[in-house]
Amino acid sequence: MSTAILTGPPVAGSPLEADLRTLGFDVRTADDAAATAELLAAVPAQERVAVVDPRFVGHLHALRLALTDPRFPAAAVPGALTAQPAARAALARAVGRIPVGAGTAHLTDVLTDTLTESLGHEEAGLHRVELGSLVATVALTPAQRADAREAVAAVDDEAVRLRTAVKSRDGFFTTYGISPYSRYLARWCARRGLTPNQVTTASLLTALIAAGCAATGTRGGFVAAGLLLLFSFVLDCTDGQLARYSLQYSTMGAWLDATFDRAKEYAYYAGLALGAARGGDDVWALALGAMVLMTCRHVVDFSFNEANHDATANTSPTAALSGRLDSVGWTVWVRRMIVLPIGERWAMIAVLTALTTPRIVFYALLIGCALAACYTTAGRVLRSLTRRARRTDRAARALADLADSGPLAELIAAGARGRGRTGSYLAPAMAFLSAAVLLVWVIFQRDPASWLTVGVAACSALLAGAAVSRPLKGALDWLVPPFFRAGEYVAILVLAARADVPGALPAAYGLVAAVAYHHYDTVYRIRGGTGAPPRWLVRATGGHEGRILVVTVLAAALSPEGFTIALTALAVVLALLVLVESIRFWVSSQAPAVHDEGEPA
Repeated sequence: MSTAILTGPPVAGSPLEADLRTLGFDVRTADDAAATAELLAAVPAQERVAVVDPRFVGHLHALRLALTDPRFPAAAVPGALTAQPAARAALARAVGRIPVGAGTAHLTDVLTDTLTESLGHEEAGLHRVELGSLVATVALTPAQRADAREAVAAVDDEAVRLRTAVKSRDGFFTTYGISPYSRYLARWCARRGLTPNQVTTASLLTALIAAGCAATGTRGGFVAAGLLLLFSFVLDCTDGQLARYSLQYSTMGAWLDATFDRAKEYAYYAGLALGAARGGDDVWALALGAMVLMTCRHVVDFSFNEANHDATANTSPTAALSGRLDSVGWTVWVRRMIVLPIGERWAMIAVLTALTTPRIVFYALLIGCALAACYTTAGRVLRSLTRRARRTDRAARALADLADSGPLAELIAAGARGRGRTGSYLAPAMAFLSAAVLLVWVIFQRDPASWLTVGVAACSALLAGAAVSRPLKGALDWLVPPFFRAGEYVAILVLAARADVPGALPAAYGLVAAVAYHHYDTVYRIRGGTGAPPRWLVRATGGHEGRILVVTVLAAALSPEGFTIALTALAVVLALLVLVESIRFWVSSQAPAVHDEGEPA
């Protein structure tokens, strides 16, 4: 339960109390600051509390934004403010600072505005709501009240609420092919009491059914799979719009929305591969290649953003050129479509599934995503080389966490510490060599399942340790995690493919999926402000260099059939380990209540 305190002179006939009860508040009244302080003290500490001026006139949605959004410890619009438990102490101090006696009327005449100003000077996480065309004001005279009501009547707040439920920046297909009607589906869900998490789960189930249809290998199954995949994407857009429409943001919702997108897409790849196998076409290598490419693309996005999100003094001419291009309308959409974001990508996959074969789907996906990856990575490299910015310790820590270095790399890094210069290109060069040495060997060696490959993997680990021996603050240090991901994932793919026995590539697909989940989970924890997974989990999973060593040892020591069984067992163990810890963390997490908007690609 939440409590709203109406503090100030009452207004007869005002619908304010009814609006507050509609928003779920228990309404109490107070005559002055002292009475407000008493009521605040009486409200249980674990409850949200709002202070509202009875003379408030405005849209219900303006009140909703100010008083019910769970993402902010405190929020305010003119005439109304709220404090969640984290900001209750700051609000109590603000009320306690209100003076009494002669000459203080200007402070207590509109008490809510005085309290808002006071909270703004504290580190209480105050959010001042941007109203746009919505109205929120304190009407002190009948004339002002009449004018305010006229202004309220002139704007349809339901239309504003629907419009703002849609992300302001999205892909072309999502903006023009999905959002024009999915927003109404979001409102339909809200009016029936459905939650964003339920819609997210429905989207996952729909995609899994689509994957099952694709796995039948029949033309009818492929057509049904394409249609269901598109409907799953409609629901995927709807869950975020429902969260924004009804302000149902949650930590669990952020985790589900972020991880289910990848689970849906990668499960669908597996369904296509199974369907192709039923028709006598083995495309597991293409499916695994698509998953590796997509995951590496996302790691590039995450690493670049983490390296630069709090960097200072951005003077990159490349960024300036990008800004100028964004000012030309048609280039905005072209540039968003070039990167093949999730809407365009899923639409392409769905149409090609219905009309062609799984092999063609994967060829188109690999070519399109490879071109998109080259475009985005080249642009980010240019930005990094031409900008003059100081990277922070926080960014260096985030990159180190994204690198996913295990005990062996940590030991090597400790021995090499102090031998490189922070901010040079040594770290990305070592990371590139770490991946390149391993991949060149396993790709071009006639029989990579040998003990020589284990030795090469050990050399790769040495280079990986050297890459992370100094803080990752260089201009291109954000490339270190993507190089590590490419080395690990592609090495597993090649070793499984060269085993040349049934089941090896599906087992490798499961292993890479489990490891990729761990890497995505690391990203979402960092973005949620809670830091990376615990070190015990990283050490237990071996780190990227430890897993490569284990896989190469298994390939050298076992027969191809035994290697397949070992990959399957390793995939199951890693999946259970990372999933159990991830679920435990997100269910019990105190991370901020945010709703992940989904990845741009």
